[in-house]
Amino acid sequence: MQIITDINTLRLTRRTWQAGKDLIAFVPTMGNLHQGHLKLVKEAKKHASKVVVSIFVNPLQFGPDEDLDAYPRTLEEDKQALEALGVDVLFMPQAKDIYSRGLEHQTFVEVPGLSYMICGASRPGHFRGVATIVCKLFNMVQPNLAFFGEKDFQQLQVIKAMVTDLSMNLSIHGVPTERESDGLAMSSRNGYLTEQQRKIAPMLYQQISWIADAILSGRRDFSALVANANKNLAEAGFKPDYIELRSATTLLQVGHEDKQLVILAAAFLGKTRLIDNLQLSI
Repeated sequence: MQIITDINTLRLTRRTWQAGKDLIAFVPTMGNLHQGHLKLVKEAKKHASKVVVSIFVNPLQFGPDEDLDAYPRTLEEDKQALEALGVDVLFMPQAKDIYSRGLEHQTFVEVPGLSYMICGASRPGHFRGVATIVCKLFNMVQPNLAFFGEKDFQQLQVIKAMVTDLSMNLSIHGVPTERESDGLAMSSRNGYLTEQQRKIAPMLYQQISWIADAILSGRRDFSALVANANKNLAEAGFKPDYIELRSATTLLQVGHEDKQLVILAAAFLGKTRLIDNLQLSI
């Protein structure tokens, strides 16, 4: 596995691959890799002859009161895991190279509409930071395919919209959420949970699963279902942020014609913000 930290070396490597007609797959990450990330890499390897993984903790997508400095970093373990999977290039750019004029002067990319709702309403500016760094990384790596986890469902829709709107020549692949044995969606932030919180955490998935089961059994009182789930989470020790039932294709409120739905949820356990979602067809 080649470790590259500067953009020019990455582009030279990319040109060599391009001359050899290689298909290039890309998996952008912020490190602290878990089995969910490694699942993305495994899927990428099924579709392409060369795989690039990036590790970059992006300051532009963290709010002023969020956990940029505390974000877990496990670089040596990450390198070993990626090398074991046969990754071709690990790209680890520096913030001074990514944002050479400083964050306050950075040109940004923003997907209207999708970026302002649900998670975007709770974390203003977050999806602007995501879209900007992903756009920049796509320009650097120039992949044919890129892979993202469906746990961050809204992020995936934002990126798909950006790629379409900016006429980018690559395909975006969503990969189903990897879960712990008790149902908790794998996340780098799970490491923040105390032992007691970790026991409670799977309830977020249990509650959205309960909503899905109720809808599949014929219930259409969506507001009552959401209120009940929020009540159960609060009683268990969560501070619910939102539970939303939306169209899985547009993320707009569900209409009579919508058959593909997604339940999206976010809640705090202590200072740790957990997110999850569940797609269903009716």
